[in-house]
Amino acid sequence: MIKVGIVGGTGYTGVELLRLLARHPEVKLTAVTSRKEEGMPVAEMYPSLRGWVDIAFSDPAKADLKQCDVVFFATPNGIAMSQAQALLDAGVKVIDLAADYRIKDVSTWEHWYGMQHASPGLIAEAVYGLPEINREQIRQARLIANPGCYPTAVQLGFLPLIEAGIIDTSHLIADCKSGVSGAGRKAEVHALFAEAGDNFKAYGVAGHRHLPEIRQGLARVAGHEVGLTFVPHLTPLIRGIHATLYARLNKPADIQALYEQRYANEQFVDVLPAGSHPETRSVRGANVCRIAVHQPQGGDTVVILSVIDNLVKGAAGQALQNMNILFGLDERAGLDVVPLLP
Repeated sequence: MIKVGIVGGTGYTGVELLRLLARHPEVKLTAVTSRKEEGMPVAEMYPSLRGWVDIAFSDPAKADLKQCDVVFFATPNGIAMSQAQALLDAGVKVIDLAADYRIKDVSTWEHWYGMQHASPGLIAEAVYGLPEINREQIRQARLIANPGCYPTAVQLGFLPLIEAGIIDTSHLIADCKSGVSGAGRKAEVHALFAEAGDNFKAYGVAGHRHLPEIRQGLARVAGHEVGLTFVPHLTPLIRGIHATLYARLNKPADIQALYEQRYANEQFVDVLPAGSHPETRSVRGANVCRIAVHQPQGGDTVVILSVIDNLVKGAAGQALQNMNILFGLDERAGLDVVPLLP
């Protein structure tokens, strides 16, 4: 059994990770930390886990995380970077669900996240955990930077077009919508029901933290810098991301066949039949990205529709998928979940 620890188990990403790990056949949950909730049974905070998770939150300073095989950081940005090195030195694998190791350029990271990086020496070693691109590197990793939710939906959507070299990568557009759980489990005015309910708005148009992560990922595939306009929106949903992506073709191609072939062997990317319009509710609770491709009026503009559950394929599910790869397990272990409907 794989001994698993979770640092920061009280947020939405943490409870989603617990939900998935609780039914994983090869996992023994060893520690779930929270300074504030030390001693409280996890199932007392999250009754949905009654009968599935029977341990209590522990103080991270007292939890023996070095006895784990892998530790997940489901924490705010800036926490993993101060604790990862000690765990790696003890032979523990680390999967960070925050952004501490996603961006390779330290100065870029510090600019967007507004703090000094505590362990810049680990950034080069960290493997970006998007399995559909980096599966072989993930197998050999000690430290995995789990991708962000928007970056997952956008990169999976654009990936086949960029790999094929058939679009103008200087003018890409990502028009994205997210549910409020993406903001985390904290009290903020914009996420109050009376503020977010029955409302729809763009935010971060001048610049969002996920922009450099998306650009970095797409540039690696393209082999050069890309031009990307990324506009996120907040919707009155709890879960879900819908990314509408636009690109201009520079040569004719069978786009539907391209996507079907690229993702034919990917268990967690579902290319829908031509003419489809994926819905966020079709992926609720599941570790899957559903994609549909369109070429309106047969013109040279390609429209890609990409939907994920921001807490699963956009966070905890992808982290578990990375753990399965890391330990040589079936990638579906713990993730063979049917989406919830309605």
